[in-house]
Amino acid sequence: MSKSGNKKYNYPKQLSIFRFLLNAESFRKNPIPFHKKYFDQFGDTISLKIGGSRHVILSRDNDVAEYILQKNQKNFHKSELQTKFISKYLGHGLLTVNGDFWLKQRRLIQPAFHKQKMNQLVNNMQQTILAELKNLPENKEVASFPIMNDIAFNVVAKSLFHIGSIEDEMNRLRIIIHDVQDFLIKEIRLPYKAIWYKLSGQIAKHKKMALETDAIIRELIEERMKSGEKHNDLLDMLLETRYEDTGEGMSTQQLIDEIKILFIAGHETTANALTFTLHLLANHPEIQQKVLAEILEIESQTDDVVEQLQKMSYINAVINESMRLYPPAWITDRVNIEDDSFLGYTIKAKTLIGVSFYELHRNPKYWNKPDEFNPERFIGEQKKISNQYFYPFGAGPRMCIGLGFAIYEMGLVLSYLVKNYQITSDKKHIDFNPLVTLKPVGATLTFNKRDV
Repeated sequence: MSKSGNKKYNYPKQLSIFRFLLNAESFRKNPIPFHKKYFDQFGDTISLKIGGSRHVILSRDNDVAEYILQKNQKNFHKSELQTKFISKYLGHGLLTVNGDFWLKQRRLIQPAFHKQKMNQLVNNMQQTILAELKNLPENKEVASFPIMNDIAFNVVAKSLFHIGSIEDEMNRLRIIIHDVQDFLIKEIRLPYKAIWYKLSGQIAKHKKMALETDAIIRELIEERMKSGEKHNDLLDMLLETRYEDTGEGMSTQQLIDEIKILFIAGHETTANALTFTLHLLANHPEIQQKVLAEILEIESQTDDVVEQLQKMSYINAVINESMRLYPPAWITDRVNIEDDSFLGYTIKAKTLIGVSFYELHRNPKYWNKPDEFNPERFIGEQKKISNQYFYPFGAGPRMCIGLGFAIYEMGLVLSYLVKNYQITSDKKHIDFNPLVTLKPVGATLTFNKRDV
């Protein structure tokens, strides 16, 4: 219990700041084992007091997630970790802004991601995936993440720009995105090095790289506007959007900021999810066989690719179960604008609340045998129960706008690979690195050609 003036605040069980500092370096490298340890020891919601009166809350409780993301989401904004640090390099797009401006942007962009619009992109997505997998190494162990990362990046690039003659620019974008994200994690997790990062020129260097990204995307936008050509891609859809109040479209800079967000959120999370899913299928051949059976059954019913995707109930269950165990967006945070009360706690304004989806998805309070890979959790009636505690794309009004795009892309990649290859792995365990997204480390697979 703490006081501010005459008001009493009541926080979850507090973790000792000394205990936290003792593990600070290991925590920075990989906080997930410490999260689990603290939750198991102190309960599903814990707090840490910083300074005189500031608190941080960390939770794997579904009621906390529901409250801050849905029930009272208007009082909870994204924290400075996203609005300040990420926007410094990615600009002010849907991922990094709050309040009225976020709502205005969401309403503007949402129609471009309507299911009918996504259906129009499917053939282009499929062609890109087939081209990427045409030279897949067979009958030998290969690192799987780089392959999935190339596919996901190029699917986003071709879906945005529908052109294949800008390979150098796209490769440069990929390098910048990777380098900037790595540096961003250091900035967030090592705040005491902020002065050194500034004096050593590292912040200026990465800001310059972000400006280079802007220049590449600006040139693509201006070329499209000058040409007047229509390609039925995401860029066309974004150029056609109009604000309700003014009837005007986005400024070029706003378009650039939104496209940067789509590149990063749209490729890395999908690459991660595909890598984890293929690892799980390689280690569960009986489930891989069920996926194959569904693909062959669906293909016997229809040649229409969109219809095939919409019939993939078991494949989607496999994808969901993989994202339950390894959620690409593994954690989220919010800060309350005003004092708030929930679940018996009364918290002061500007309290940082983190919800670990990784731990919530493995919380034995909600999941039976939570560490087992069991796609049946997302089939039939059981799916309704599971979805109550499932946050692969967030929740509430800020749920990921590209959900439909990602599911289609993963369905196309998995159906092609399982139909054409028997996928195996010598590795039972997969390592990961919790950066901005949950990134697989050292994943390897062998693709043996199938005789279907």
